[in-house]
Amino acid sequence: MLFGPNLSDIEKEIENADSYQAFYEASLYHDEVSGANAWKEEDDSSAYDYQMIRKRVERIKAARASRDAPALMSILHEGIHGNLGNIANPLLNKKAKIGTKKLIQEFLDEVCAALDFIYNADENEVDFYEKLSFFDETNHSYGQSCLMLSGGAGLGFFHAGVVKTLLAHDLIPKVVSGASAGSIIAALIGTRPKDELADLLTAENIYEHFRGWSRFKGVRQDSFFDSTRLENALIELFDLTTFDEAYEKTGISMTITVSPADLHQHSRLLNHKTSPNAIITQAVRASCAIPYVFSPVYLKAKNQQGDVIPYIPNRQFADGSLMADLPFERLARLFGVNHSIVSQINPLAAPFIAGGKHKTDSIKELTIRHATTLAKKNSVYFFDVLESLSKNDALRRGIHKVRSIIEQQYVGDINILPKRKLTDYRHVFANPSLDSLTKLIKSAEKACWPHIDMIRRNTQISKTFRKHLKDLKKRESLLLSHNTHPYREMNREASNDAASGQV
Repeated sequence: MLFGPNLSDIEKEIENADSYQAFYEASLYHDEVSGANAWKEEDDSSAYDYQMIRKRVERIKAARASRDAPALMSILHEGIHGNLGNIANPLLNKKAKIGTKKLIQEFLDEVCAALDFIYNADENEVDFYEKLSFFDETNHSYGQSCLMLSGGAGLGFFHAGVVKTLLAHDLIPKVVSGASAGSIIAALIGTRPKDELADLLTAENIYEHFRGWSRFKGVRQDSFFDSTRLENALIELFDLTTFDEAYEKTGISMTITVSPADLHQHSRLLNHKTSPNAIITQAVRASCAIPYVFSPVYLKAKNQQGDVIPYIPNRQFADGSLMADLPFERLARLFGVNHSIVSQINPLAAPFIAGGKHKTDSIKELTIRHATTLAKKNSVYFFDVLESLSKNDALRRGIHKVRSIIEQQYVGDINILPKRKLTDYRHVFANPSLDSLTKLIKSAEKACWPHIDMIRRNTQISKTFRKHLKDLKKRESLLLSHNTHPYREMNREASNDAASGQV
């Protein structure tokens, strides 16, 4: 591919790229012309502790060179975590289109090579159960990434393009959450193997299932729209599958968020840990129940006999994005998550994006963020006062929902955002056309491309941990099934001794 030396020409090539490969090649050329490649070669930077990282790389290399698995285990045990020396500082991602400091990439590669070495170490030197304990404990302390899919009503199929792109690069995390429209795509991730998921995430398949989801029925007491077609689509996709059944099938920890329809309940996260027997179809239907658009619903579950029964009887639930669009803190407690990838299409989030988590060295961005944070805090205080003064339950519920919308955090560590245009909002409650879905999914794919390299780096170590831990647990299961677990052998010998009177 030939470019002129002008950076603006290369940026146009990047903007107009029609495939990830074209985007990637143009971005690499931009780094060459802009001088970013020279920046990558230099270790030093005030944005991270390059001296610590350099020393850690040297220690790992030395231990590997001497084939000292116990030493490698000690080095990794003592302080490895996702942002060691601030290597995940967002400022480091602003200098180059592709890649980061060569030293940081070398550190990531060396850690993964060390994990491979430990996994393959001679078990006369490192016992199987030492390996299992090391990978289990260190993986837990290191943490993992999650993918959170926001609400967005008719715009929510943007997430299909994001997931399709991440899937193509094998970058779907094992922890996924979805709210409102995002719950549909999250449930697809959690219930489908990879090859089947890829086939479902096309504009044609989505159109076939959801082309008639928006059907106005008039001004009624509970909702303006008829949910029958949406419910039929969800039943066709998920049937009576429970969260536990889905997890057993895919190994994905998939969470659906729902909000209470009354005042005295908190939002709930439904997944294989908190609600294993809850039925996914009803959970997604509840999460999509935007107030006054669709009616709230009662959740369902399966009992031990497989019969469908009420779940949390006498409580109705509605749109998950109202109170838990991106439930990062609770996912962190449940699944050890410490890094988030966010696909954010929620129209309600647009005014709050400026108050993001990322560090910045721009005075203008810092000023905008500070002003946004102050506005949020003042608004929350105002609605707290209104709620405390109100005596009408319906009014208090409405005030509480608005307060929840304002108070939430709508961004994560890596944020995949659409290029918003006012004309897009006409699709929020409209039935999609095949053309509109095709454009929406394509725009999501392009929005995802600049983040692929960063996501790959940020998940490189956790994927290596997960791969080896999975294999070790599979071996452990096999050992247990053949009664070769050492503790089981000890217990069996003790039982035999007791039976023969030797104890």
